[in-house]
Amino acid sequence: MVISVIRRRCRHFGHLLTFDILPKALIFKAPKSKPMTTSAFRRVLTNALMVAVLAFFASGCNKEKSTMVVITVKDADGSPVEEAYVRLYANPLVPAQPDLTRLKKEGMTKANGTVEFDYTDLYEQGQAGFAVMDILTFKDTMYAEGIIKILEEETNEETLIMEEIPD
Repeated sequence: MVISVIRRRCRHFGHLLTFDILPKALIFKAPKSKPMTTSAFRRVLTNALMVAVLAFFASGCNKEKSTMVVITVKDADGSPVEEAYVRLYANPLVPAQPDLTRLKKEGMTKANGTVEFDYTDLYEQGQAGFAVMDILTFKDTMYAEGIIKILEEETNEETLIMEEIPD
């Protein structure tokens, strides 16, 4: 049974003719369609894309800082020593260690008695620790020795006091 009804919907459009189906007139109900689902492949692809985007942004936040060593050389009076030779080198306890000459650095002090060495290129992010290095410095008849522990992504400083070379 279908009943046609004229209803006044909007005064601008005039009269609209609508048809209502009475619920008693329906003999059977139509089966419900399956709800819309996404395929497993699409879900996996979406999750993989989300992980890739998060990994990209997370890795971009952790910038590598410089690993620097600053050696200050002073005489017995506490005055800075200009143009003193400074050498940093690894002295392994076990001679069978791999070649550590790549860590060796040499330089001359400036007027303020300091010399800087940059180990940023040798440090790999995620590496546990960096190095413990021996320091040797000399000028004319004076010398000094020391040890410095180089911490990654920091400016490491050490001061050496020169003394006369014994006869």
